[in-house]
Amino acid sequence: MMTKLFTFLFFLVFTVSSYASYLLIPMDAEGQKEHLKAYGITYWSLERDLKVKWLLNYRGGSFLLPDTETIRKECQIRGVSFEIISDTKTQQILEEISSPSQNMEAVVLEKAPRIAVYSPKGNQPWDDAVTMVLSYAEIPYDVVYDEEVLNDQLILYDWLHLHHEDFTGQYGKFYRAYRAAPWYIQEKKEAEALAGKLGYSKVSEEKLDVALKIRDYVVGGGFMFAMCSATDSFDIALAAEGVDICEPMFDGDPSEAGYQGKIDFNNTFAFTDFILERSPMVYEFSSIDMTRKRRIPKETDYFSLMDYSAKWDPIPCMLVQNHTALVKGFMGQTTSYDRKTVKSNVLVMGENKTNGEARYIHGVRGKGFFTFYGGHDPEDYQHRVGDAKTELALHPNSPGYRLILNNVLFPAAKKKKQKT
Repeated sequence: MMTKLFTFLFFLVFTVSSYASYLLIPMDAEGQKEHLKAYGITYWSLERDLKVKWLLNYRGGSFLLPDTETIRKECQIRGVSFEIISDTKTQQILEEISSPSQNMEAVVLEKAPRIAVYSPKGNQPWDDAVTMVLSYAEIPYDVVYDEEVLNDQLILYDWLHLHHEDFTGQYGKFYRAYRAAPWYIQEKKEAEALAGKLGYSKVSEEKLDVALKIRDYVVGGGFMFAMCSATDSFDIALAAEGVDICEPMFDGDPSEAGYQGKIDFNNTFAFTDFILERSPMVYEFSSIDMTRKRRIPKETDYFSLMDYSAKWDPIPCMLVQNHTALVKGFMGQTTSYDRKTVKSNVLVMGENKTNGEARYIHGVRGKGFFTFYGGHDPEDYQHRVGDAKTELALHPNSPGYRLILNNVLFPAAKKKKQKT
């Protein structure tokens, strides 16, 4: 009798183990209909205190979730492809990933990061790729701007995105083309009024203090992501601390004589040895940007993602997860970075080697991290002021937008001692 009972219990346990299931959200090209919304499902699960495994280099960086009816329904509502796999199959996948012979790793995501977007709260004459993809993926975020930053509210957030911005106080170097445009005139008035309200005589001085607060946020352990002109203008502002680089049409008085020689590259996050563009009539900040130097036809404008060890270099590996290693290029005020101006301790994760340009870079500052991504909109090759925004429903599998969302999930990863 006891023998029969033990036999029954053995088969019961074996059966339950075999049929217990997980949800695999595939992220390869063939298996996923909605790559961008898949990140939203992962974030949604983390919000509900469910742990997720990010399977680096396994089928395009797939996600492994506990199987629940609510997650299945949410995937169906959002159009996200998923596969139900047994406990046995799950263990086989995890064993394959853990094998020393495989360049794969399973990273545990523990907590939904609190997200802030640094952006003016009014309507802008351009769109921001990050806010668009966060909205499309249904990932919640708060908008913060100068007052919140200067009042130390960044400590409330795990991840900060810098919207299309000019931290140098030169109003985006739009002077030549748009100085008579109503939106430019209005934005300049609003920026000057805000600076005055906050106790500054110049917008450039106020923006510098904002940049310094953001620097301190990163040094203290924050995660910062920036695109387009927010990347190089941020570093330029830090390098020019205490130096007037603005011409009279921007701040009411002449720039400081010989200011190029007073720039301190030790203060920057990513860039060094760059030459500032002095003329207010030139739509460019410095020699960092490759926009005016590059001669690449749109049809052949691509950049390649680097390949990292998932087990030894999980951070850059997370940030380059994709279903392709070749990503379409796209323009912006700051399109890409001259490799000669990128600091040697900064990782170049995406590049166009033939043109000597970096497109996607990452680094460490203090206890925190930063990622800079050149270009304005991954699915609008040459987005101009006033152009209609991109409809992401037409680009649900965009590799360029996936890079943004990799950064959004990055702070959720379980922290462990880095291998050296």
